[in-house]
Amino acid sequence: MAENNTLLEKLDGLVSRFDEIGTLITDPNVIADQKRYVKLTKEYKDLSEIMKARKEYMQCLNGLSEARQMMSENDPELREMAREEMAACETRIPELEEEIKLLLVPADPEDDKNAIVEIRGGTGGDEAAIFAGDLYRMYVKFCESKGWKIAVSSFNEGAAGGFKEIIFSVTGEKVYGTLKYESGVHRVQRVPATETQGRVHTSAATVAVLPEADEFDVEINEGEIKWDTFRSGGAGGQNVNKVESGVRLRYVWKNPITGVSEEILIECTETRDQPKNKERALTRLRSFIYDKEHQKYIDDIASRRKTMVSTGDRSAKIRTYNYPQGRITDHRINYTIYNLSAFMDGDIQDCIDHLIVAENAERLKESEL
Repeated sequence: MAENNTLLEKLDGLVSRFDEIGTLITDPNVIADQKRYVKLTKEYKDLSEIMKARKEYMQCLNGLSEARQMMSENDPELREMAREEMAACETRIPELEEEIKLLLVPADPEDDKNAIVEIRGGTGGDEAAIFAGDLYRMYVKFCESKGWKIAVSSFNEGAAGGFKEIIFSVTGEKVYGTLKYESGVHRVQRVPATETQGRVHTSAATVAVLPEADEFDVEINEGEIKWDTFRSGGAGGQNVNKVESGVRLRYVWKNPITGVSEEILIECTETRDQPKNKERALTRLRSFIYDKEHQKYIDDIASRRKTMVSTGDRSAKIRTYNYPQGRITDHRINYTIYNLSAFMDGDIQDCIDHLIVAENAERLKESEL
């Protein structure tokens, strides 16, 4: 009961804030300040979920109290109804308490963002590039199943197929919060198509998932950006040969953490429209800088957790795809799945769900320290 009271006190303390934000987001002065308005609407949405859980939690607590009172009635039917109500509430209350505790833990502020995904072939030569292509197709099918949109920014094809590198953006609901678990080194064990001896080779590809930054997240002096244009390569008909729709930007950025300056080079050939390519190259620039500046936040989390499920070192080996045995193993949570064919066809949600559960357990432990 003491735990119930403590949780209710925390929830009651948020009610006034919820009401306050509800008023603020209708204030014309707040709406005019887009940076503040975006921040407040995000907080309001998060608090709405907590208020919804609070309402159900209070209904269960009240229902349990009323059912206990009904148990003193002489009417057998009322007592039977009370027993059923008590059983339902006693089952649901602990579940709600865990859900609310998790909702009260500060979420990753990036989870609601869109994402930019970079896949690069690693060790393994041509086979690594082919595997990078397989991973790209896997993510395309997964994103399609979620109703998300994918747009390729740039790519470099491998000599035997696949991609030495491919960069694409993903737009949809809670994209980064889902795809962030894919960052790291993916290893594949299989017999390459070019292998005449039938020997199993191990190759690798690296996946980096970055939260897409918007204009409020990063300050960029656009006057210092150097732009070049070029003719896009690949399929596209005569337009590709005649119009310089591809864009290339160079920007010197000083890392606020290390103090070191570096030149950032970004190319975009996503569309045949040069202004759109410029806009998307700028988005990638913001995301690149935001990711670099965000690294301190990631490092702070890593220092508090024994394991890192979704963030941290992108050079860490996170998953192995074993074709001879038809299995996938996620090394972060020691989880093995024997449906490799379906997995490569985009059926990866089950693995992500297990990673989410593991990270939520970490977050709850962290909040209790």
